[in-house]
Amino acid sequence: MKLAGQSEECLALLWLFAVCVQAVFVEPPQPVTSLRSLAESETRLPCRYQVEAGQKVVQVTWHKELPDGTKEQMITAHYSEGHTEFGRYSGRVRFESSSPTENSALLIPTTEESDEGSYTCHISTFPHGNFEAHITLTVWILPISSLEPVVLVEGQSFRVAASCRAVGRPLPRLSWDTDLPGQSQNRTLEGGTVSSYYSLHPLRGMNGRRLDCLVWHPGLEQPRRLSNQLVVQYPPDATISPSKGDWFVGVKNAELSCNSGGYPKPQNITWTRRGGALPEGASVIGGKLVFGRALRMNDSGVYECVVKNNVGAGRTEYILTVAGNSRLTQPTDNLLLIIIGSAAGALVMIMVIIILLVNRYHRHRNKKLEMELSERTEEIITLSRQTSSRRLNSVSTDPRLQAEDYALLRVDSRIKNSQISLERPIYKGSQSTLCGKWGPPGGVEVDELGRPVVWHDGRESLRGAEMDREREERRRRVESYLKSSNMSLDSGLPSSLVPLKPQQEDGVGPREADLGHLREGRTAGEEEWGPAPSLPEGDEDDGDSSTYQISEALTNHFYYSNGVLRPKPHSNAILLHPRGQVI
Repeated sequence: MKLAGQSEECLALLWLFAVCVQAVFVEPPQPVTSLRSLAESETRLPCRYQVEAGQKVVQVTWHKELPDGTKEQMITAHYSEGHTEFGRYSGRVRFESSSPTENSALLIPTTEESDEGSYTCHISTFPHGNFEAHITLTVWILPISSLEPVVLVEGQSFRVAASCRAVGRPLPRLSWDTDLPGQSQNRTLEGGTVSSYYSLHPLRGMNGRRLDCLVWHPGLEQPRRLSNQLVVQYPPDATISPSKGDWFVGVKNAELSCNSGGYPKPQNITWTRRGGALPEGASVIGGKLVFGRALRMNDSGVYECVVKNNVGAGRTEYILTVAGNSRLTQPTDNLLLIIIGSAAGALVMIMVIIILLVNRYHRHRNKKLEMELSERTEEIITLSRQTSSRRLNSVSTDPRLQAEDYALLRVDSRIKNSQISLERPIYKGSQSTLCGKWGPPGGVEVDELGRPVVWHDGRESLRGAEMDREREERRRRVESYLKSSNMSLDSGLPSSLVPLKPQQEDGVGPREADLGHLREGRTAGEEEWGPAPSLPEGDEDDGDSSTYQISEALTNHFYYSNGVLRPKPHSNAILLHPRGQVI
């Protein structure tokens, strides 16, 4: 029991000692540390002990733990005797600092895969004893990759187009970056090697397309790209294109071009003519058949172009026909036709423009003439209205003139009747008539009122001449009045505008009852002086004719209705409004 208690006390002391050791190592901070390094690179194993007051590092030693559990001494350094390298590590390892007792870090300049394992940094101090730090090292190997393309031929079966391989630690991962339709397959081999294969059906359209391999590894910041382009070979496809569309006798510099595709590009191009050799003067330059002279009729025939590459051959034919009629002047004829057509088009355009201008001019002129005609028509209508208004005023609105004209008419009629009565007395039993049977023999002259006329010698002749002049003036005025009346009747004046009852002016002229004889179609002489005697043609003078005409005109153009004298209707009558407007 006593031994068991002592052993427990020893374990407790060891645990306390381990805690104290953790507290005095500056690096690594943990008693057990894991590190990662890459092969063929420098590896640093950290180890630094913090010396306390009154304590001194006497010796530093690095050990590597072997797979069987034993430790192999690599290098040691004494504070007074220097450092020593042991066995296979001699020349491969060294201390980082020139004072190993202060900085005990170990450097492996070129790390190898065999350097992977557990390492111990042993520190011997005085007077506190020994202290250790444990480090586990993992060595990574960056992948070594390669891509092997495969040359394919169009028409082959489904097969591998490219293979990608990589070796590394840990194992890398492979992938393909392409848009080609295919499949990939990965395999892992011994020794840390991985492979990937990409397979497809080769087509000529796939030639030159991207097929890259990507290598993924934890030691790489981004995947490694192995660029590659797919190679698919296919035979050429030949075509012939002429330099001119039509071939005629005399054409110079004519040639046929043989265009070939295929991969790889064909280098062997041959020209042949069916049924014989190539024509004289024709030569092959590259892929062209060139005629170094003017074409002839015998150049016609079937020409064949054959193109070859390492995969296959392609051939094509062209039928060359040389026409006998030369059309060298055809461009000139075409140019002449173009010029003639352009001139004709320009002439048509000029004619159209002239027609449009003439049409516009005539329309403008017609419009102007219409405006002038309208203005003239308006002027004629205005003048006609003014004339009609003046006539209307002269006939219907001037009572003085009407009364005067009617008075002259009546007076002239009475005078004429009086003269006829004096010259040829007609007895009707009237006792008041001076020219009756009780009158003086030989007859007595009376005036227009039936009074006896007293004649003097000189004055009588003057008065007679004056009366003749007055009668003549009155007759002209009556004729003028009749003419105006006829015009008014022909123009279709309203019946209300015709003067019916002329007023007496200055004591001369008939009364209202003077026109009453028109009611029954009688003349003025028949009403007041008795029926007019029938005069022989030889005895009828101008005054009698005027009186008769006046009566006839009144009878033919007017009629009496309800006490009003109205004009008879006329077929060409134009009715005027009292204000002068045409109705």
